[in-house]
Amino acid sequence: MITSENFIIGYNENKPIVADITYNKTSSQLPVIIFCHGYKGFKDWGAWNFVAKHFAEAGYLFLKFNFSHNGGTFEQPIDFPDLEAFAEDNFTKQLDDLEQVIQFVVNKKEPLPQIDISKIALIGHSRGGGITCIKAAENKHISKLITWAAVSDFENRLPQGDKLLEWQTKGVYHVRNGRTKQDMPHNIQFYNDFEANKARFNIVEKTKTIDCPMLIIHGENDETVSTSDAHKLHQAHPNSEIEFIANAGHTFNTCHPWKVSKLNKEMKQVVDLCQSFLIS
Repeated sequence: MITSENFIIGYNENKPIVADITYNKTSSQLPVIIFCHGYKGFKDWGAWNFVAKHFAEAGYLFLKFNFSHNGGTFEQPIDFPDLEAFAEDNFTKQLDDLEQVIQFVVNKKEPLPQIDISKIALIGHSRGGGITCIKAAENKHISKLITWAAVSDFENRLPQGDKLLEWQTKGVYHVRNGRTKQDMPHNIQFYNDFEANKARFNIVEKTKTIDCPMLIIHGENDETVSTSDAHKLHQAHPNSEIEFIANAGHTFNTCHPWKVSKLNKEMKQVVDLCQSFLIS
């Protein structure tokens, strides 16, 4: 088993896309999984490293990365030391980041081992699930798509009414991070970018145009994204499967930091469903 040191795939407005890969060094022509974290997330959150290990043991190369403007840095990829970058994040940048990652894989750049670029799957969690739906509709290199607790609509998660007016007036609004106790800023450019690209960012309409098979996984007790989001994605994609995990919340009962050396029952169930889908 090999887990790479952190490396930089590329840059977006001088902010690095920090990544790592996990795979079995005795295997060749590895199918690839690209994992996209969610809002206020990062590639080393919680149990994600153990998830990577499970997929590597099953014969996949698992690549996870931080979106360039997620607030992390190369030196500190965990947590959010760069709130100025976080304030300038938006959906366009995240889609550009993911495109860079896909091209990195397609072009088989170092430090990738021997991989099979006809088998590139995306996994996206939460907001990252919405991003992967859009990208799977746009990039024909994607052979399979998996979403975990994915959002089906970006617009309804933006500030509305008086809160939107205040955001437009002040030019910034803040979201409290309960874990780090940071007030995380969003500059008004985020909203302006959304308004300028509404058609592109319509997750359900984009999902209707996805050619590859899709697996939708959602926790039955998701406290952050409603199970109705999963049903909307399933209805939009004619070649999709949907699975609900009993007694599971938004992160499938994992947390950060993850202090045990194995996956819990619910997350292991998610991984098993993914592996069955990928080999089908």
